[in-house]
Amino acid sequence: MKKNVYRMLLLALPMLVLSTTPVSAHCDSYDGPVIKDALTALKTGQVDPVLKWVDETREQEIIELFEKTLPLRTGDREIYALVEKHFLETLVRLHREFEGAPFTGLKPAGNVPPIVRMADNSVETGSAEDLKSRFLGHIERVLDEKYQLVNALHAKKNESVELGRAYVNAYVDYVHFLEGIHTILEHGAGHGQHDH
Repeated sequence: MKKNVYRMLLLALPMLVLSTTPVSAHCDSYDGPVIKDALTALKTGQVDPVLKWVDETREQEIIELFEKTLPLRTGDREIYALVEKHFLETLVRLHREFEGAPFTGLKPAGNVPPIVRMADNSVETGSAEDLKSRFLGHIERVLDEKYQLVNALHAKKNESVELGRAYVNAYVDYVHFLEGIHTILEHGAGHGQHDH
């Protein structure tokens, strides 16, 4: 039974994290998959790998900008750096628009949250074993901490208004955490429900 719960959490909790944590740096970041694909496309001269990141109604805009950017690669470095950045910004902006999220500019490498890096690594390596053990262990620790705090305050909740409020805050945090997990397990989380 415990193993099945862990499996469900493994499937659901990455979406919970993505749906409750602002991780816009993932696709906005230089070490995120959108910009990595864009830089590879510019290096190889093949635009197709970046088209998956935008809606097909914006595809032509990316193709045209790519075709204007590519020939400048071998020219003046400063000019190319500006043109390349414009291409990357346009691609990420259109990707964010496709997701229904705002574009707030490109972020430097290193802004991707650890859980997202672990998720990306599991996809790249073809194994989720490290992700499972580390992530589920973290979830278990967080759940235990929230429960222990609520349990400790429950016995004292009527001793004073301050203790009562502390209990209510801990209780609400604990219950919302569990409700979030339950919502993901029951309803899933679609692409448009998170901000990455």
